[in-house]
Amino acid sequence: MIHFDLDKHDINHIHFIGIGGISMSAIAEVLLTFGYNVSGSDMKSSKITEKLLKKGAKIFIGHHEDNLHSCDLVVYTAAVKEDNPELQKANKLNIPVISRAEMLGLLMKKFKSSIAVSGTHGKTTTTSMISLILEYSDFNPTILVGGELDQIGGNVKVGSRDYFVTEACEYVGSFLKFFPHIGIILNIDADHLDYFKDLDHIIDTFTKFASLIPKNGFLIACKDDKNVQKILPKLNCHILTYGLNNSCNYWADNIQFNDRGHPNFNVFFNNKFLGKFELSIPGKHNIYNALASIACCHNLNVPVEKIIKNLKAFKGTHRRFDVLGKIDDITIIDDYAHHPTEIKATLDAASKLPHNRLWCIFQPHTYTRTKALLNDFASSFDLADKIIITDIYAAREKDTGQIHSKDLVKAIQAYHKDVSYMDTFEKITAYIRKYAQPNDLVLTMGAGDIYKVGKMLLEKDKIKG
Repeated sequence: MIHFDLDKHDINHIHFIGIGGISMSAIAEVLLTFGYNVSGSDMKSSKITEKLLKKGAKIFIGHHEDNLHSCDLVVYTAAVKEDNPELQKANKLNIPVISRAEMLGLLMKKFKSSIAVSGTHGKTTTTSMISLILEYSDFNPTILVGGELDQIGGNVKVGSRDYFVTEACEYVGSFLKFFPHIGIILNIDADHLDYFKDLDHIIDTFTKFASLIPKNGFLIACKDDKNVQKILPKLNCHILTYGLNNSCNYWADNIQFNDRGHPNFNVFFNNKFLGKFELSIPGKHNIYNALASIACCHNLNVPVEKIIKNLKAFKGTHRRFDVLGKIDDITIIDDYAHHPTEIKATLDAASKLPHNRLWCIFQPHTYTRTKALLNDFASSFDLADKIIITDIYAAREKDTGQIHSKDLVKAIQAYHKDVSYMDTFEKITAYIRKYAQPNDLVLTMGAGDIYKVGKMLLEKDKIKG
């Protein structure tokens, strides 16, 4: 294990391979703030790398062994392969090398109370909710979030050493490198099957994560999730549950939605009325995210009235039901949903908005996920009126030819007839411009670059133009 002390600077110069990633860049910014020399490389320049450059990091575009200059420690992401020239050079020079997850775990050890938000879905939103409640309640937390949050000016905010709030991703068992004082498990679902063997493997990994919580810490868990329920009897830490029934410690009742799909609901703690809450983001799934946030902050002694006020002030993060704009009375929304459960939740939220027809433009994310969950994807689009599927976003994978978006279209046709495949964003935007009608809602979904479709539509003065 690398010895790392934020204050003593035994390690001074830290190099990041893949510094433009949302989590890597956040860690790099924290270290810059604490006075470390930071350098890093990425395949292309971005707003994130430009921001780090302005803050004092040395940025290299492209990966090359010459990018390593007198560094004391190298940090890499899960996407970096063994043949990466910088990784090979570091190993050749015997420079210590650790993963992003290990680096984040080392950071967490330096805070009095580290809050790690895990779950297959909802991590970014819940982390953001907790962060803003604590920030606006004068807790001055240090925040690392997996999305762009306007209220903190990006994806990271360096505060005091008391509270550290971060997402905890299960992919390749990353969160098993963490040191949480407070752990949150929102849900457990089949995903990342390019790494996990099956659902049992996933459940076992979440069990190991929860087991990292010390006895004086606590786990906040969604009792309504059947897979989360399976791990609770195996744990020794203090457990707080939440859900939509009164067997939970925190539960919501009297749920109502306004004409924008925003819910309001009563919350009870151990069957005593805690307060009436209202969200400024849509969807039933966000009630669950809010309950996890309420449980966390209430147990950190944040006054209930401040939790109520700050949850209502939360407007969401970028790419989470992000209303991009409106043109010719056609509303364009973008969302990060890329798993069948997320698609259903997002379409359910969209269906509660006043609209004529609901268009869903979906970009599958990774070949492995598309193939493994093909049947689940096929039945996820019931609430959409018109469906367009575009090519699979490869991300970290290579196309082996075993699955294609046309296979998904064929599978969807068993449940929904109005579905088509289009291979370019230009074809999609042209089709929408031609056939979209006033009061239609156009929803782009996926974890890749499908958001560009919405931007392309809004670049035109008139959608029919």
